[in-house]
Amino acid sequence: MFDILVYLFENYIHNEADIYVNHADLTKELSRAGFHDDDIFKALKWLDSLSALQQSHIKPYLTKVTTNALRIYTAEEQRKIDAADQGFLMFLEQINVLDAQTREMVIDRVMDLDGNSISLEDLKWVVLMVLFNVPGRESAYAQMEDLIFEEPEGPLH
Repeated sequence: MFDILVYLFENYIHNEADIYVNHADLTKELSRAGFHDDDIFKALKWLDSLSALQQSHIKPYLTKVTTNALRIYTAEEQRKIDAADQGFLMFLEQINVLDAQTREMVIDRVMDLDGNSISLEDLKWVVLMVLFNVPGRESAYAQMEDLIFEEPEGPLH
């Protein structure tokens, strides 16, 4: 399912292609690309849920944001999002790529993915997809895009 999400993001969303393709046409194209129908359905449902998160009345994560709050992960979240991934999310908050609301959106989308855990690379893609779908977070999106795609220059010591 995650491969489909990345495929869609790279081929439609990130490249600013026609995003308003209907589900039937998209399902046919993904089937031709070799993806299984069950995974296609799950991926499209995941994307629909991501779009729905923009509407605060559907899942109002935060009613009051405090700057000194610490996020405590549930046992289920800790099983899926390991300490390194949690540290990465905290780092993204510290450099203002994520705020408390977008962090919660990322966690929501991660928890809805198939599998028992998520890799750091996959987490980065989820963050990128969430930021792309949040109006007003263009700068944070660009910063995250640099973290994913930018090659380090010069020798690493």
